[in-house]
Formats: sequence, C-alpha cells, structure tokens
Amino acid sequence: MSSAAAVNRLVVFGDACGSGRMGLDAKRRMRAAMYGAFAEAYASVGVEVDRVHQEDRGDGILAALDPGVPPTLMVGTWLDTLFQSLREHNAGSADRLRLRIGMNAGPVLDDGRGLVGRAVDVAARLCDSPVARRTMELAPGSDLLLVVSDWLYANVVAEGGRYVEPETYRSARVRLKETDETAWFHIPRLPAPPLPEDRPASGPDAAHRSTGEAGEPGAETGGGPVQGDGPPPPDPPGSRTTGTKGTTGATGTTDRARTTGTAGTTVTHIDARGDVASFENNVFHGEVTGIRKSRGTAAPDGDGAA
Repeated sequence: MSSAAAVNRLVVFGDACGSGRMGLDAKRRMRAAMYGAFAEAYASVGVEVDRVHQEDRGDGILAALDPGVPPTLMVGTWLDTLFQSLREHNAGSADRLRLRIGMNAGPVLDDGRGLVGRAVDVAARLCDSPVARRTMELAPGSDLLLVVSDWLYANVVAEGGRYVEPETYRSARVRLKETDETAWFHIPRLPAPPLPEDRPASGPDAAHRSTGEAGEPGAETGGGPVQGDGPPPPDPPGSRTTGTKGTTGATGTTDRARTTGTAGTTVTHIDARGDVASFENNVFHGEVTGIRKSRGTAAPDGDGAA
C-alpha cells in the first residue's frame, strides 16, 4: 500500500498506570472500565464507532479519529468526560484506574494490520515517556494525565475552547527511543502538573514561555507570548570575555558566551526551528510531520514501532 494513502488524523494513545502489578481479575476489571470510559467520552462529542479506528494494546488503547472530528472537542469535552468517568469509577472501586493519554496529529496509514506513521509513534512515546510516568508518580491523587505534541498545543490547545485550559499546561522535553521532542502536560483540575525537577530550562519551538511556579526559572506554561532573551549586557569595565560557540544544550543548538570578571554573567542565546503545518476551521491541512523537533544533535525520528 502506498504512503500516498496516508491521511492526517488525530491520534490518541492511552495507557493504564501500574497495570503490571495487577492480578488477572483486576486487569479484566481495569480493561472493562477503560473501554467504558473511552466509549462514554466519544459519545459526549457525538463520535460514532465507525469514525474511530481503535486497537487494543493490552493495558492501553490506540485510536485514530476521522479527519472530520474537530480536535478541539478531543482536548476539551472528550477529555473532561473521560476524567469524570474515571472519577466515578474510582470512587467506588478498590482498584483505581489511572490513565496517561498521549495525543498527536499527522499522516497515518492503515495497512490492514494496524496504524502506521510517525504520528502514531510519537503519540505512544508521549504517553509512555519517563517524564509522563514520573509526573503521575508525583500526582498520586490524580486519575488522568494528558500529554500533547508541541504542534497540537500551538494550533489547537492554545486557541482555547470549552473545557480547554491552555494556561494549565506545562512543557517538558520528551526523550524516548529516537524521539527527542517538546511536549505539553496537563492534569485536569490542577493549575499545573508536577513535572520532574530535571526538565530542561526551555524547549525548542515552545509556543509560550514564562517563569515557573514560585519563580522557578525555565518552567513553561501556556497563556503568554514568546519573549526572546534580548541582547547580551555590555561587558563591565576591566572584564575579560571568553566564549564557546556551537554548544549543544538540552533545547537544541545554542551559542553561549561566558563573561568572567566582576559581574560573572552568563548569557545564552537560543536558536530553535520547527516544522510548519496549518489548521483551519477545525480541519488539519498540509503535511504534518508530528510535533516540532530540535535541529540539534538529537537523532531523527523514524517510523519504527511504538
């Protein structure tokens, strides 16, 4: 089958937390509750079963939506309904169902055996990344974590909408297999997800940048315009400047100039570039390669198995 048959679709990858510690009966109940929550969420946005390609992943679900389904509904009403369904289930269950959800968009091909495409690989890795797993460990009282690609955040989440709260998202770098990307994390009903402390100061192509909680430098949240670092300050009298060009940092390739002397100032300039796609009237257009990628030394993504 030719790759020309690939269609831009919203990809959803869901995974249950801690399922490896469950016995057989507990896993059976978990799977029933997970599928029930997904079905209720689809019904809340008027999505029929034949408009969803859904594959079983044991303790998770891989789904791709029909291109006509507005992605704003998926990050808004669909997610909120899923959250409420989990709350209701967990209130009366001895075995809590906690889900990590990865969302991405891009060309997807159904080869008759399943879904193929980088958009699928990245959605799975957003969901299964060490950052996502650690974030859920740091939020033991939360039942749901959403991780979206940088492209999806900038073109869908940042636009807002019903039950869409871009200001509650925070970004972090995701590194898993060939993937080295910026992603955006959200836990319903929390002002910001508790990301691990070893996240980078900033990510490439981040749609928004601001100071983190309690003045923590480098934490990124939604809701603010991009602001550059500005020109470096002038050297203080009598100081001596040495520099190292082309230093590769966590956010891509950067040019760093280290100033020594009385001020002891360090100035970092960041140059990041990313892929471009379009989103118009709730429909994806053009070639979407997945979420934006640093042009630094990170290894290129392939279409390998998730």
